[in-house]
Amino acid sequence: MAEAQIRAALVTGGARGIGLAIAARLAREGHSVALADVLEEEAARAAENLAAETGVKALGLKMDVTDPESVEAGVEKVVSGLGSLDILVNNAGITRDQLFMRMSPEDWSLVLKVNLDGAFNCCKAALNRKRPMMRNHWGRIVNITSIIGVVGNAGQANYAASKAGLIGLTRSLAKEYGVRNITVNAVAPGFIRTPMTDKLPEKVKEEYLRTIPAGRFGTPEDVAAAVAFFASPEAGYINGHVLRVDGGMF
Repeated sequence: MAEAQIRAALVTGGARGIGLAIAARLAREGHSVALADVLEEEAARAAENLAAETGVKALGLKMDVTDPESVEAGVEKVVSGLGSLDILVNNAGITRDQLFMRMSPEDWSLVLKVNLDGAFNCCKAALNRKRPMMRNHWGRIVNITSIIGVVGNAGQANYAASKAGLIGLTRSLAKEYGVRNITVNAVAPGFIRTPMTDKLPEKVKEEYLRTIPAGRFGTPEDVAAAVAFFASPEAGYINGHVLRVDGGMF
């Protein structure tokens, strides 16, 4: 087994839900973590709780992934506060679901701006030649896409397009940066139980559940486990891969 080292991780959308579960898993494995979110107070509280629970260094910071300047400033705070930036998890994302005929140009653009442009901005900042990943010839980037980006879904054309684009970005960056020992992989969750999905009507949730061979909905911790693997030394020869975490749904 490869020897694990303490690394510094940045998780976008880290204040709650899947992002917080990912940050918590990485912290429990001994990595220092930065939780970046537009919800500044929630991110700060979550980081404080993680630090108290795990004993690792944790930062909460405000970051708008759609704003390159905000991303650059946030990455600078991570490097100065944690001493490095070795692991980037692009988790921040939104939905604006609507049938295509009724979808506004604004909702189309906003979802792509957050889900796809946001990951582009974060990767650009993390892969700057002056930053630790490039200097140290070691890095892990994990993009949180979706099973919807693989199979599509009615009423989610904007979301599906953004997540499919994220898969293309993942595979392209894997080819560009593999030579520098920087891997870029993606996790594609299926139906994950979060406050957002809990709001769906019970009939809709029952219909989804019938399509899942595992017989249950996924948890944020299921996604976090996949991210932790990609961030580990054991995944060093896995690059450009999309790992479905969907209970066999597709």
